[in-house]
Amino acid sequence: MTTPHIRDYQGRRIHMIGIGGSSMSGLAQMLRARGYRLTGSDNLETYATKALREQGIPVTIGHSAENVHGAELVVYTIAILPDNPERVEAERLRLPTIERATLLGQMMEGAKTAIGVCGTHGKTSTTSMIAQALVQAGVDPSVHIGGSLDFIGGSTRIGGGEVFLTEACELNASFLHLRPTVAVITNIEEDHLDFYKDIDDIQQAFGRFLALLPRDGYAIGNGDDERVLELMNGLACHRLTYGMRADCDFRPANLCYDAEGRGSFDVSRHGKNLGHISLKVAGFFHVYNALAAAACAYAQGADLGKAFAALSDFIGAHRRFELTGEIEGVKLYHDYGHNPAEMKSAVGVAAMQGRRVIAVMQPHTYSRVKGLFDDFLTCTRQAAITLVTDIFAAREADPGDIHSRMLVEGMQRAGIEAYLTPTFEDTEHWLLRHGREGDLGLTM
Repeated sequence: MTTPHIRDYQGRRIHMIGIGGSSMSGLAQMLRARGYRLTGSDNLETYATKALREQGIPVTIGHSAENVHGAELVVYTIAILPDNPERVEAERLRLPTIERATLLGQMMEGAKTAIGVCGTHGKTSTTSMIAQALVQAGVDPSVHIGGSLDFIGGSTRIGGGEVFLTEACELNASFLHLRPTVAVITNIEEDHLDFYKDIDDIQQAFGRFLALLPRDGYAIGNGDDERVLELMNGLACHRLTYGMRADCDFRPANLCYDAEGRGSFDVSRHGKNLGHISLKVAGFFHVYNALAAAACAYAQGADLGKAFAALSDFIGAHRRFELTGEIEGVKLYHDYGHNPAEMKSAVGVAAMQGRRVIAVMQPHTYSRVKGLFDDFLTCTRQAAITLVTDIFAAREADPGDIHSRMLVEGMQRAGIEAYLTPTFEDTEHWLLRHGREGDLGLTM
């Protein structure tokens, strides 16, 4: 069957299964702004589903076959399995269906500049930084991110049409549905081993994504990542690197950190000072993200003074080391990090704050825990205490051979003070009983 195209459904009803997801809710807003008729369903009532209703999009909580009746196109995400009753009914009725990543690729068509930000981690923060830099520099991009950025009022922004900026996710190689003219690549590391065979297979997928760039396009990559560098060296398009190495095109000169771990530096290109950035977000990885955004702004011919000022004003996307409150003297932060490398980075930022750190880990998917088991055991080493909840299944079924108890026992053997707190209620009770004034609690 020929893949349907969104342009053919203007004025016709489109039903989105899983509409409350960060990407799907953003696409729904973009479609509505372009005049499409929408309905949606999700299994949970969330801020996103409520916000969509407030914008005039009917959303049903709970999945049932009747939800797709009357729809002329059905959109779903990979988290919606084939046995979902709405997908089953759509197939029975022979309704055209497309997956979220295919829709995103179709939405990008027509933009003169299509920027895709990819990498094992750092995509949301880097995309958010680029969005703020380009908007403040007057570029007027359309934006689609997998998180929420107050600067653009959520996860999407409708721009003038010339520039489309989005995260390009490697999960199930979905980024291969996009057609970028600019690719920003933050890093290549092991993840999603339920889909990829190994790190070499992951690198090959990123290579296929970069191969989509036209000859007059731009590849902007982390020059300190050997796998990224290897892929970039084989490209025929324009190439820009950023990082700490002396041969990177964009480097931080006079780099220093304040007491809370926030970087301040001059942006140097081949020894020439292009301007200064003083970050409001902590962590060495945000220096890399800001350099990527600076290189992207440079490639777009943006006003660098305004772009660097925007990066200096950047306060982060939600759920990225976000301060959520303080209870009985314990400062609480939340970070979306869900693989060991991201968790290690988040704990490292927490450790810079000069407080006793209690890291709370909710392991994400059975396949990830099994594939990266040894990395999970040590990623919170900089915390004083680690609490581990039950594994969050997400789109997976419990295989029965992996459990958070195994993680806690492995952590304890590695010399980490770790405790199993299976539910959120168990975790809350532990924190209220054992937390001290002045502690920092980090939930991941």
